[in-house]
Amino acid sequence: MQLEKYYSDQQWKKIQNFAETKQSPFLVVDLDQVQTQFIELQNSFPKAHIYYAVKANPGREIIYKLDQLGSCFDVASIYELDKALECGIHPDRISYGNTIKKASDVEYAYQKGIRLFVTDAEADLAQIAEFAPNSKVFVRAMVESGGTADWPLSRKFGCHPDMAVDLMVKARQLGLIPFGVSFHVGSQQRDVTVWRSALGIVKQIFNTLKDQYGISLQLINLGGGFPAHYLADVDSIQSYAHEIQRYLDEHFDDQVILFLEPGRSLVGNAGVIVSEIVLIANKSAHDDKRWVYTDVGVFNGLIETLGEMIKYPIYTPKMHSAHEHSSVVLAGPTCDSTDIMYEKVPYQLPKNLSIGDRLYWLSTGAYTTSYASVEFNGYPPLKTFYLD
Repeated sequence: MQLEKYYSDQQWKKIQNFAETKQSPFLVVDLDQVQTQFIELQNSFPKAHIYYAVKANPGREIIYKLDQLGSCFDVASIYELDKALECGIHPDRISYGNTIKKASDVEYAYQKGIRLFVTDAEADLAQIAEFAPNSKVFVRAMVESGGTADWPLSRKFGCHPDMAVDLMVKARQLGLIPFGVSFHVGSQQRDVTVWRSALGIVKQIFNTLKDQYGISLQLINLGGGFPAHYLADVDSIQSYAHEIQRYLDEHFDDQVILFLEPGRSLVGNAGVIVSEIVLIANKSAHDDKRWVYTDVGVFNGLIETLGEMIKYPIYTPKMHSAHEHSSVVLAGPTCDSTDIMYEKVPYQLPKNLSIGDRLYWLSTGAYTTSYASVEFNGYPPLKTFYLD
């Protein structure tokens, strides 16, 4: 594995020098890299408002950094909302981006000053109308991920375009402000062309509402989906932006408001999980495939390896000196048979690995600490350290 594909020499020295002072497992996040990713995204989409998806990594240090850079924030719960507000984020820069919420949560958010909500169901819309009157609402349309997203999001969220139209009409009847349409093409989306078909659906909703009901929507929320740098090569964010802007130009004028809701693409590359090998074993005397057990696993940071969907690059210093490598099974430390990260994907690691050696899981800044269990098998939540 070529470490330089992921981090510069200066970045890696900073991370590794810090890691040597701490006991594993833990996540270390380079805030300079978060800043780099944000500026790159902002420059690629100069007309868009960036709403960082707090769920990707809710660290206060990240919120502070992105606040300094002018980011807005997308929250998925009142708990994320409280954290954003405690970090000094003004309610005008926060969107309540979860379609699944209690009436009490809507009321609480409204009382805290939130005036922008998403919906995809009539019952949810009714709650917004009752407990957040006169708010702006945008509807989440269901779109396909094209089978090219490593973490699809197409079944649980969103509604059919016809229902999206009905909900915006109903929103106006209920005294709300029909504001726009959102969608999500799937997390770690590797094919930019799926945005084209999604924007075609959005255009259909816009046209139907304007032509048949006199409702002019203002917002297109392009969602997230932009990839982090894992094992598979991905196109640059500039390439994504160029193509998406071309798709927008096909259907919409310059007056439309654009939102982005990035999470993974902003913080994923900035993080490294540092782990230690606890055990190396074979399952029989004739089995030459090694099982490598580490002190970090599915339940304390690596849940996105379920189904081997997200494939993190893994580095160990012995890669530089080892003469031979072989395929391994990588598993976590807990007493649960699900705690296996990679068994089918042939990860190659040095044959001279030993118990106590460290493994570095690269590009793990997103959806690791926020997914980690609280106390499964007694293991504490994954510690996180932030480097300026």
